[in-house]
Amino acid sequence: MLATNGERTWTYQQVDADASSLAAAFSELGLGMGDRIAVNLPNGVEWIIATLAAAKLGAVVVPVSPQLSIHDLRYQLRHAEASAVVTIEKWDGVDFLQRFEELLGDLPDLQYVVTVGDEDLWYDDRIFQFEDLVSSGTGRSVPRPAVYDETADLAVMYTSGTMGKPKGVPLSHRALVENAVRVAEILEISPDDRVLGAVPFFAIFGFGIMLGTMARGATIVLQPSFDPARALALIADAKVTVLHGVPTQYHLLMREESFDPSRLKSLRAGVIAGSSVDEALVRRVRRWCDVLVAYGLTETGPVVTITRFADNDERRLSTVGCALPGVEIMAMDLITGELHGPEAVGEIAVRGSNLMRGYLRMPAETAKVMTPDGFFLSGDLGIIDEDGYVKIVGRRQETISRGGMQLYPRELEDRLRAHPAVDDVCVIGVPHDVMGELVCACIVPVEGAVITGGEIKRFAQETMAADKVPDFVRFFDVFPMTGSGKVRRRELARAIALSANTMSASALHGNALDHSVSYPG
Repeated sequence: MLATNGERTWTYQQVDADASSLAAAFSELGLGMGDRIAVNLPNGVEWIIATLAAAKLGAVVVPVSPQLSIHDLRYQLRHAEASAVVTIEKWDGVDFLQRFEELLGDLPDLQYVVTVGDEDLWYDDRIFQFEDLVSSGTGRSVPRPAVYDETADLAVMYTSGTMGKPKGVPLSHRALVENAVRVAEILEISPDDRVLGAVPFFAIFGFGIMLGTMARGATIVLQPSFDPARALALIADAKVTVLHGVPTQYHLLMREESFDPSRLKSLRAGVIAGSSVDEALVRRVRRWCDVLVAYGLTETGPVVTITRFADNDERRLSTVGCALPGVEIMAMDLITGELHGPEAVGEIAVRGSNLMRGYLRMPAETAKVMTPDGFFLSGDLGIIDEDGYVKIVGRRQETISRGGMQLYPRELEDRLRAHPAVDDVCVIGVPHDVMGELVCACIVPVEGAVITGGEIKRFAQETMAADKVPDFVRFFDVFPMTGSGKVRRRELARAIALSANTMSASALHGNALDHSVSYPG
C-alpha cells in the first residue's frame, strides 16, 4: 500500500497507473520535457500522482504552498515560468479556482489549470478536472524522454523567504532521490513501515519524506495539513511507525490535550528538522519516539547531516549529526574563506551531488553562495568536531553585534528554552545608536504559565555569561511562521522595532521587560 488518509487506501499499482494516465494527458496538451508543472495542493494522493506524472514526462515539478497570498503565488508562478498548475477548487476558505481564473490572464506562460474537485468546468478549455484528465489519459502511451539524465531537474523548490524574497532552487533527480533514499536507509524504513505525511509536500523536507517513503516501499499516512489533534489520532489509529516534523510540530503535539504517549507505542523512529532544534526538545520527544536530528537547506536537497541510532546521547542531543555518504562539509572562516580546524566557529560549506545547480535565473545570487571549487555557503554558523559531528550556533545573517561582540541567537535560544515556563523562543537584534544592537528575547510561554521578563532575565544571568544576557524580553502568544514551520524573523524584528521606537533608548537599555507585542498580521 502506498498511501492512506485513514479512510481510503491507494496501492503502488493504482498510483503508478494514474500517474501514467495523467502524464499521457499532459502530453496530449503539449506538455513535456523541461516544462514546469506547479503543484498547489495540500498533502494528498493527487500530490504524489502529479509528481510522478511530471517525472515520467521529463517535466519539472514546482511545489507551491496553498498558504501563499495571491501576490506571492503570482510571483512564484511567473518566476518559475510554470506552464500548468495542479490545484484544488477550495481549501481552507480560499477559492483557488477563482484565484487561478484571475491569474490565467496575468501569467503569459500559464496555459492550463487542473483542479481537484467536482465543479463543472465546461466554460473554459484551459481548466480541467483532475479526475477527468486522468481518465482521458487511461490506456494511452506515455512519451518517454529519449535519454534519461539523472542530472536533469526534477523540481524547482522555493526557499521559505524568512530573511528575504523566496528564490527558485532547481534540484536534479539524483540530488533529490539519492538524498531521500539515504535518509530513509538511515531510518531503516521498510515496506512494513507507516510514515506520517504531515510535513507539507511543498516544502523540501516534506518532498523528501514523500520520495524516501516511496523508494523504500513503505506507506504514507496522509494528513492534508498539520493539525496536532488529528495527527495524534492518525498515529494511534493507523499505527504510524515513523514520524517526521519540524520543532514547532513536535511542540504542538505535546501541548495537545489528547497527547498520551501510551497511545503512540507504534512509533519506532522519527526525524526533527527544518529549523533550530534544541537539546531540551530532543530529550522530551525521545521519551516517546526515538527521533534523529537532521540539518539541511532547500539548496542542499535537503539533508546535509543527520544523527544515527548508534550515536551516544551527547551527540544525539547536542549535535545535528555527521554528513550523509557522498556529502562533504567544512567550516570556513567568515573573512578569509579558509578552512577552520575542529571546534572553531565557521560558516558551514557543503559539496556533493545533493546540491542545487544554482538559483533559477539569479546568477548574482548564485555567485554569492557558490565557491569556485563547488562548495555551497550555507549561511549557517557551526562547529565541526574532529569526528565530523556538527553543532549549529546560528545563521550568519542573524548574528547580533552588541558593543562589538558577536552573539549567536541559536546559542542563547537553546539556553532560554531550558526554562520550564518557556515553550518557544526567538532571539533577535534591535538597532541601537550606542551599542549597535541590543538583544531581545521573544518568548512564547507554556500555556497557563505565569512568567515575567524579570524571571527570564534572572534565569539568563544564572545560566549564561553576563555579556550574553538579553537586554529586554517580549512575550507573544504565537510567532509569525512560514508555511514550512519556520519563524518569520523579519516580521518579528519589525514588530519589536516598532515597539522599541515608542520607548527611549534609556528605557530600552534599562530592560522594559514585560511589554507584550503583537506582530502585524
